Amino acid sequence: MSFDDINNLPIEWPDHEDIAIALYERFGDEFGESNIYRIRFTDLLDWILEIPHFVGKREDCSEGHLEQIQALWVYEWRDNQ
Repeated sequence: MSFDDINNLPIEWPDHEDIAIALYERFGDEFGESNIYRIRFTDLLDWILEIPHFVGKREDCSEGHLEQIQALWVYEWRDNQ
């Protein structure tokens, strides 16, 4: 498996860190730490479902998944400041 193949692996709900990285890559500094925590879960869910190679289903999402993704998105944002 080449490194290019790794970027094309399917992403599922338990892949919180991969989802957070994808969100940071999409939005960059458009959202700061406090704004990330204010994002409505309905919007966050829609954005996650738009991530390339994301194969999770809306009905498999939980509040716990979304909370973990938000927290890791904040860590990713902090790491890039």
